[in-house]
This record gives sequence, structure tokens and C-alpha cells, in this order.
Amino acid sequence: MNIEDLSKAQLLLLMLLVNFITSIATAVLTVSLLDQAPANVTQTVNRIVDHTIETIGTTSPLATIISPPVPAPKPVIQNNDQLLISAISAEKARMVSVYGSLGTSTPVIATGTYLPKTRAVILATQPGLPSTVTILFSDGSKQLASTSHLGATITIYGFSDTAVLPSAPTPLIIDHATLKQGQSVVALAADDSAVTGIISKVDDLGVHTNLPAIPAGSAAVDNAGNIVGISSGTAGLFLPADKITTLLTATSTPTGP
Repeated sequence: MNIEDLSKAQLLLLMLLVNFITSIATAVLTVSLLDQAPANVTQTVNRIVDHTIETIGTTSPLATIISPPVPAPKPVIQNNDQLLISAISAEKARMVSVYGSLGTSTPVIATGTYLPKTRAVILATQPGLPSTVTILFSDGSKQLASTSHLGATITIYGFSDTAVLPSAPTPLIIDHATLKQGQSVVALAADDSAVTGIISKVDDLGVHTNLPAIPAGSAAVDNAGNIVGISSGTAGLFLPADKITTLLTATSTPTGP
């Protein structure tokens, strides 16, 4: 057969075969020469070969390509149940009991919501609230607090700068104008049980829900644990949470919100 009659594929296979045979012959010849060479020459060649293999193994890009890639950590996606559990836990950590200035040996006079970032406790305004109260936190610690802002529907107590306060999740205060009908809310009842419901409407009176009677001063939160409203003490009705912001930013002690 004439070599000119071979196809490209046959020529490629023929070239590979010739290279393979040549490589084997070269290897055999090299081994034969090394067997006949002096010992010092053989040791030098072996060192060169070993060093070359080691260098290629540690620096070759091929090693990086062949190495299996390290998988990126998967993002943690919380489902609705997990979000709800976190929201309830956060609300429990912020719920406080309010006693008179004489301490926890006296009867509870109100329930409140603790805002750790502003070092304040929010209550629904009611007759007879003293100017100084004792706040019992969920972790069992207690501190004296004094009236810092008094509104028509919401009262805010603050602490001294030296008071050591417990840590708790910091919530966002949700503007009632952004709330939607059907939005989920959760709150804690008087017996500390969690109850869930929805927002039925929002009007000038406040945020209406289908929740049962919640202790006045307790917060209703969304699934992210952010405050939607403060219980007025009337079943289902919550005072808009942004009234808190209005009072906190006031420069005096108003009797507005």
C-alpha cells in the first residue's frame, strides 16, 4: 500500500505508533546506557529525574485542574416554620413585666415590650402608671426605669446610663402605612402561649387583627420578629408601632400619640 493512499486518520494512527515505538526504544537504550555508566553518573541522573518529577507535581497547573473543587457552602434558607419560631423567641426575649418602684414583691401593674437598642420599655398608656417602675426582664434580671415619654396611647420608660441591661434581638419598627391585609402576625397571650393571626385592616384606630385579647403593652410581630403594633388591651386591636418612633424622636415629653 502506498503511504499517499492513507487517510488522515490512518496517518495520525501511524504517527502515534511510530512515536510509541520510538519512545520504547529510547527508554530501553537509556536504561542500557545507565547500566553501563559509572555509579556517580547514575546517581546524578536519578537526582535530576526525581527533582523534575517533584517540581512538576507541586507547581503544575494540571494538578490544580485535576484536584476536585471545594463545594461552596449552601445558603441557609429558612422556611416559614423556622421564621415563626425565631419571631416568637425574639418576642419572648423582649416581653417584660412592670412592677411599682418598690420592686417585684408588689403586684404586676403592666406588661411591656423591651427595645434593647434604644434602652427603653414600651407600654400602653393607662391611668395610674407611676413615674418610676421596676422592670423584670425575661432572663430574671430587673432594673428601675423612669418615664421618658408620655403619649396619649403609648408610654415609654427609660433607664439610667449606668444600668446594665440584658441583650435581646433588636426589632425594626414597622410603619403601619406599609402593612397589608392578610399579613401574618404573632403575639404572646397572657399565659405565655403564642397565637398567630392576620391583619384584617388598618385604619385611624390602629392595626386590626383576628388575634384574641393580648395583654396591653405586648407587641404583635411579623414573621421576621419586627414590631407591627403594641396591644391596646382590646381584643384584636394594636396601636401602630410607628407611634413608638414618633415618641422616641420627640425632644420633650408630649401627650400626643
